[in-house]
Amino acid sequence: MKILSVNVGLPREVVWKGITVHTAVFKEPVAGPVAIRKLNLAGDQQADLSVHGGPEKAVYAYPAEHYEYWRKQLPDVSLTWGSFGENLTTVGLWEDALGIGDLLSIGSAVLQITQPRMPCYKLDLRFNRDGMIKRFLVSGRSGFYLSVIERGEVAAGSKVEILGRDPNGVTVSDVMRLYLGQTRDPELLQRATNVGSLPQNWKTQLVLRGEK
Repeated sequence: MKILSVNVGLPREVVWKGITVHTAVFKEPVAGPVAIRKLNLAGDQQADLSVHGGPEKAVYAYPAEHYEYWRKQLPDVSLTWGSFGENLTTVGLWEDALGIGDLLSIGSAVLQITQPRMPCYKLDLRFNRDGMIKRFLVSGRSGFYLSVIERGEVAAGSKVEILGRDPNGVTVSDVMRLYLGQTRDPELLQRATNVGSLPQNWKTQLVLRGEK
């Protein structure tokens, strides 16, 4: 398991459907070591802090293996590392094998998986097409957010190791399946609500959807 690319980007103004939008969804690969700070990577920022960023969404990781799927889905789009707004393009890390609350050693930093990505309209903006949010969710290829437990540095080629597993055994994919109503497993829902690192807003949504 390793980091294939480290990607950062600062907020910029983009015109989308006649409206000027402030966004940091555009990320570009950078060379050399990059500092992982408490709320983001050096050289990276989030534009709208009311819905993006914060300690529970400090770093976003996305598997490089998913790019093959998207290249088939979007043959007219040039996809480079960072295209999905991820800070870390990873190798060997899968949503159905990683648990919410798992601790990862990434470079010299220690990070904890907190939640899947729930995209907003800026994903449509990034690819300049409607419908990307639905396609992203249905694909099951969400990537995942991490909080920073110990600061450090990361670079392309940095190794990733699993330092600890959350005892509840709820994967990133499990949370997405519960959210999308693809499973109604009460026992899984109970375990998900017991995960300390899963944000409360996610737990509330999962319970509400489980009651429908």
